[in-house]
This record gives sequence, structure tokens and C-alpha cells, in this order.
Amino acid sequence: MNVNLPTPARAMAVGAHPDDVEFGCGATLAKWAAAGSLVQHVVCTDGSKGSWDPAQDSTALVAARREEQRAASRALGGTGDVVFLGWPDGELEAGQRQRFQVASCIRRFRPDVVLGHDPWKRYRLHPDHRHAGFLVTDGIVAARDPLFFPELGDAPHRPSALLLWEADEPDHVEDCSGYGDTKLVALLEHRSQLRSTMGIEDGAAAAEVDAFRSRMLQRLSEHGQLAGLAQGEAFKLITKL
Repeated sequence: MNVNLPTPARAMAVGAHPDDVEFGCGATLAKWAAAGSLVQHVVCTDGSKGSWDPAQDSTALVAARREEQRAASRALGGTGDVVFLGWPDGELEAGQRQRFQVASCIRRFRPDVVLGHDPWKRYRLHPDHRHAGFLVTDGIVAARDPLFFPELGDAPHRPSALLLWEADEPDHVEDCSGYGDTKLVALLEHRSQLRSTMGIEDGAAAAEVDAFRSRMLQRLSEHGQLAGLAQGEAFKLITKL
């Protein structure tokens, strides 16, 4: 089990929906930002189906989720300047246009480390997560090789490492001891998702928030134990990019 990459000057995390980055690597981003890293969020979909209320106005939900994501970015130590690709929630595809967009983000931001969903996770139900993962892997290839998308105009860029969260066979852990509460604060910025994603049924009821906090800290503890750490976030690490 590998532990801790060198702190990157720039890190870019690509999530399918608002809040996916916080769940997947929020504590890692918070640790790196505290050490001086520039942290960039890229969100592939508009989050327009992220509600259990059939009467929810989707336009209002999209606007709310964008503001929530910007606030979560700031909570982790980012600038709040989030890139929203804007594809309809539930309809993301790993197509050429989407790959162009991700490659463009990589070439413009020039991250040392890219983080994203593991597209090879077994039995994954949500297609957006799967497609977002492939857009990261395919986007890295397109961003590094100069004959892909020459119309972008930006110079090719090859990141030094790719970290995939939710991996079935993780081989890398980032020590996140002390950053669990920062991850939780960022997650709770996604207020529209308290009920549907976090199991907080009664608004911000203290007992339900505490239960959610306990689940998140338990997950950090389990990931940390893979490498003998108090808290961690586990990934599949790919460095041959």
C-alpha cells in the first residue's frame, strides 16, 4: 500500500455530480490546499435530478447545486471557481465532445494530480459515475498527446499521477488525519442533498447530522487502517500516464 503522494502544486478533481468530489476525495483536497496546493473542481453534470421530490423545480435545483458546490470548494480551501460542464444529470456519456471538455480542463489547469471516479468499479449502478470515470482516463490521454484536439490551442499536458476513488482494489492511501471535519463541513454545504444522499431527513437535525458525521469518520478510519493510519482516503493510483 502506497502512502501519500508529494504535495502537488495543482490538483484537479472531476466528479459526475455536485458533492461527488467531496465524498471521494474531500479530505485529501483539504490537506493539499492547506499545504499550498491549487485545487480545481470539475463537475460533469448539472445535478438536475438530485432530488426525491417529484415537484422539485429542476432549474432552481441546478442553480442551488452550483452555489452549494462553490461553497464546498471554498470549505476545502479552494477558490470556489468551479468548472461546470453542464450535461444533463443521468445522461452523461463518455463521448468525444465530453472528452474534449475534460482534456481542455487538463491542458488549461495543468494539474500534477488528477482525481476521479474509478470507472472499473464492479456492479456500479449509476451511469454518470461510470462515464465520468472514463472521461477522466480518456481525457488524460487526449490532454497529453499533441495530435488530439489541436484546435484547443493549449500545449499538451501530462499529469504525474491519477487517483481513482471508490476503487475495488485500492493500492494508495492519503493520510487525512485531522481533515475529517473539513470534509464534513464541505459535504454539508450540499444542503439540497441532505435527505437524498446523506440520510438527514429532518433538515439539519442534530442527531441525524451526528449520525452522518459518524459514518463519514468511520469510512475515513477504515480507509486509514489499510495503511496503518488513523484516517485516510483510499484510491487506485496510476502513475504511468
